[in-house]
Amino acid sequence: MAETKQQLTFASYKSQTPPDWCPGCGDFGVLNSLQTACAALEIDPSQLMVVSGIGCSSNLPGFIRAYGFHSLHGRSVPVASGIKLANHDMNVVITGGDGDGYGIGLGHFVHAMRRNLNVTYIVMNNEIYGLTTGQASPTTMKSTKTKSTPYGSIESQLNPEALALVSGASFVARGFSGEPAHLAETMKKAIQHKGFSLVDVMSPCVTYNKLNTYSWFRERVYKLESENHDSSNFETALKKSFEWDLRIPLGVFYQTERPTYEEEEGALEFGPLVKQKLGLSDEDWKALIKETL
Repeated sequence: MAETKQQLTFASYKSQTPPDWCPGCGDFGVLNSLQTACAALEIDPSQLMVVSGIGCSSNLPGFIRAYGFHSLHGRSVPVASGIKLANHDMNVVITGGDGDGYGIGLGHFVHAMRRNLNVTYIVMNNEIYGLTTGQASPTTMKSTKTKSTPYGSIESQLNPEALALVSGASFVARGFSGEPAHLAETMKKAIQHKGFSLVDVMSPCVTYNKLNTYSWFRERVYKLESENHDSSNFETALKKSFEWDLRIPLGVFYQTERPTYEEEEGALEFGPLVKQKLGLSDEDWKALIKETL
């Protein structure tokens, strides 16, 4: 039975399966912040779907009390898209890592943003491939030595915020696992937003990334709202997205309102597909079943 809003608390989203990430992993803070945001928004767990791909961070659906789907590597966005279009009444949250979302899944990421699907994508960006024990990822800083780049990475670092902005995301933000209260508030805004929301989270890998540590980020991060950032200004947001290394901004870079894919799709005019009648008579239905079986 669905819980009433009065009953929903942080504990309402605690899974019976405890997280098994490495002690100190930034993903613990992401999970905690997501549960806090859902409790603040009083989202019934039966109306929450969390979809992931492959990687350490992609285990998150198993650690939160909600519907969950642990999909293939880089395929969390298309799976979430199908779920959202089948039942657009659901709150759909995608969780994963930088390798999963910004590497093999990058094409899906871009197209979901330009379509402005009403989903929230939380990327735990640790700038390394953690599950496969420490190879360079798309967001690894140039010259960084990793298991796959022992002499330093020669590749340029991918910029998720800038890519999201130019690809059409209507909500672009960054959080940090070391600032859980601020991260929870950012997630809350992202989930409330109507349209594609990206929350790129600096989530340190304490096992394989010895450069981008909690202390490294704490020396550099600052909150955009503390400097009166105008999140409605696209040009300003794009400029802020290129700040890195010496100063790293946290918070909402950009937010705008435009029609979502679901609002413009005629097939969804009469409500979620899963709730629509097929319009087939018993005879037609039996004939269809006979033909396909």
